[in-house]
Amino acid sequence: MNLNEWFAKGLTYEQYKENMTVNREEMETIYQDFSLKTEETSLLQKVAQQQLNVIVITEDWCGDALLNNPILMKIAEAGKMDVRFILRDQNLELMDQYLTNGTARSIPIFIFINQAGEEVAVWGPRAPKVQEMVDKMKSSLPPSDSPDFKEKQSALFKQIKDLYVNDASLRDIVSDSILEKLKEKVL
Repeated sequence: MNLNEWFAKGLTYEQYKENMTVNREEMETIYQDFSLKTEETSLLQKVAQQQLNVIVITEDWCGDALLNNPILMKIAEAGKMDVRFILRDQNLELMDQYLTNGTARSIPIFIFINQAGEEVAVWGPRAPKVQEMVDKMKSSLPPSDSPDFKEKQSALFKQIKDLYVNDASLRDIVSDSILEKLKEKVL
């Protein structure tokens, strides 16, 4: 299946939100609270001339998706990009073409395509600075065979999710990272 066919198969943002069973409220909070800077909007007017579409490989349970997807939507609106959401677990054929480090089905993945369906840029699953933060936080976990590993891992994931929802500086980090990728690959 080519990328235009995947795009056509995807859900709109509204359809994706309607089907969400977790993280919807948090995602919508981030969407409502985040806005682009004037210079970012100017850059995205240039991106709009490229008439890009975006395929998002995601799942509603993903903490990174609850942070990154609403930011992408603001970028897409300013850049006049049409976005479609593909659920990872039902579409491993596509997901497996975009593995993180060649092995991990990490999400979300944003695939920017031109009108011919050609990939022009790929971003995800995390902004590098957010990845550093998460790696540092994970380094405090006990070994995976430790009796309290699951409990501590669960608490850490809750802490990360809380940061994603409440730390507005992370939104700018994500936005900057996506925009850098677009500048590098599109402009």
